[in-house]
Amino acid sequence: MTVRLRAHHLLCMLTYVGKGYSPAFVENYEAIAARLSAGEEIELVAGPDDICGPLTTDPEAHCHGAGVIDRDCEAADAVVRLIGDPLPPGARITPTAALLARLRKTFATGEIRTACSGCEWSSLCDSVADGGYLGARVDPMC
Repeated sequence: MTVRLRAHHLLCMLTYVGKGYSPAFVENYEAIAARLSAGEEIELVAGPDDICGPLTTDPEAHCHGAGVIDRDCEAADAVVRLIGDPLPPGARITPTAALLARLRKTFATGEIRTACSGCEWSSLCDSVADGGYLGARVDPMC
């Protein structure tokens, strides 16, 4: 099985600490975080993904908006510059401890955070990154 993620969720997963839009959203994200921590492969998708699942029934949900699609493009570009491999829809990556460490290091310095501009969760992510990612739910053991 694979976890389907849109590009900006490659960044969101770094600082996810159990907070979200609704109890259903958090419950779903907790299950996904456990799968990612177990090393389940990620398949990059365009548009709503497994994390968006509980929100997709609402046609007004932000996961369908143009701003989020722009955020995905910016996040993909930033991660591609870091890892050196293209990330088109359908690309697969494994969330290893080494990859997570590289992403977190550059996230903390702001190097890969251009996609986060204007995000309502940005201050929480700042706090988590500044705190050394203490309590972050995605923590690969591989």
